[in-house]
Amino acid sequence: MAVLRTADEIRDVNTRYHDVAAAGYDSKWGIDFGPVGQAQVIGKLRKALGSSCSALEHGFDRSLEVGAGTGYFSLNLLRAGVVQEATCTDISPGMVRTLQANAERLGVKVETGRADAESLPFADGSFDLVLGHAVLHHLPDLGQAFNEFHRVLVPGGWVVFAGEPSRFGDRLAAFPKRGANAMAPLWRRALRAAPLPPPAPSANGSTNGDDHRLEEVVDIHAFVPGELERFARAAGFTDIRVRGEELLANWFGWFNRALEASANPDDVPMLWRQYAFHGYLLLQRVDRRLLEPRLPPAIFYNLLLAARRS
Repeated sequence: MAVLRTADEIRDVNTRYHDVAAAGYDSKWGIDFGPVGQAQVIGKLRKALGSSCSALEHGFDRSLEVGAGTGYFSLNLLRAGVVQEATCTDISPGMVRTLQANAERLGVKVETGRADAESLPFADGSFDLVLGHAVLHHLPDLGQAFNEFHRVLVPGGWVVFAGEPSRFGDRLAAFPKRGANAMAPLWRRALRAAPLPPPAPSANGSTNGDDHRLEEVVDIHAFVPGELERFARAAGFTDIRVRGEELLANWFGWFNRALEASANPDDVPMLWRQYAFHGYLLLQRVDRRLLEPRLPPAIFYNLLLAARRS
């Protein structure tokens, strides 16, 4: 796979990859829009903002989610009543369509549109909250993106990003992935699961396999906590907080996802999926209660950022 060199190349591969990934994204990542999903999203927002911040208790009138994907954060926040009006954007038309379909299925009203995070089509001071989940590491010009986040916020408004990979945590995650890849043939044999089949050809004889493999290059950043703080401060934000989350849960999750990615999805039994999901939730609680308060943010896989426009 060629190394991406220009911002336009980065935007192009992110659009292509996420268009292909959109249909199976919720299933692949275990995204939930019920009580479990709402509790997870609210927990991340509370963790990012801190216990001393009253903004979460009062809620937010107008929010903008950048790189919203299929709507995991915004739809759960709307259903929980934390956000009253939500606008969701993504560079991928496929993700926007899937998000809108999710909203219609859930009976939730949300504004959607395709937009580049570095050139947001909104007036100054349009939102009380700008948020995103696992999006900053895809953006080619983070300085300009943070300028845009600051511009569209009202004074006193908050920016919150979660799910951003830390540089050290990303290196640690390579170990469970490699271990899972080595064990995958034995695991498939034990579950009587066939290997993942090649992509099916389309009507014109081509496949989307190349676009699926773009997953290897769409993640262009991994961060140290101070780097995220510097981007926020340079854009004019204050009250900046960077925290880490997920260590044990991350190792467990990546190990299981790497195993599952090697098999035909139809052959992975529901009992295994329940074990993987509930085990991940259990280790999330261990991380939150025991490790996150005691260990430095950089050691965790995910970083959370919160900052306020003064």
